[in-house]
Amino acid sequence: MIYREMISKRHTRHDLSEVLTVAVCAVLSGVDDFVDIKRWAEAKIDWLRGFMKLEHGIPSHDTIGRVFGLVEPDEFETAFRRWVGMVVPALAEDTVVAIDGKSSRRTASKGKTPAPLLQMVSAFAAGMGVVLG
Repeated sequence: MIYREMISKRHTRHDLSEVLTVAVCAVLSGVDDFVDIKRWAEAKIDWLRGFMKLEHGIPSHDTIGRVFGLVEPDEFETAFRRWVGMVVPALAEDTVVAIDGKSSRRTASKGKTPAPLLQMVSAFAAGMGVVLG
């Protein structure tokens, strides 16, 4: 079970798979917190409804946060890897994915506060020529 505890059906308004799909799509688009996941989803609702119902609209950022608070991280990772394996079949367990990381140096004009350190990580499935993120 992907949830740490069961929630009664009468308290469930949004479909779990839809909440997770919305969040994964948003994160793959560069979003990194629950408030921005909701904002991103509201802006993309027509596109999202092309492959899911979203019968009750986009869940609130609080709901998205509660869902992720209940999700077992290890089971989510296993399910996510299985899904990616179905979407991109060539990414079996023995597939090599090249990971590259870069950090920019802090820069600032004389007398000004340095900008925060920017770190970028990318994943590349070389055999397929696909950037994963």
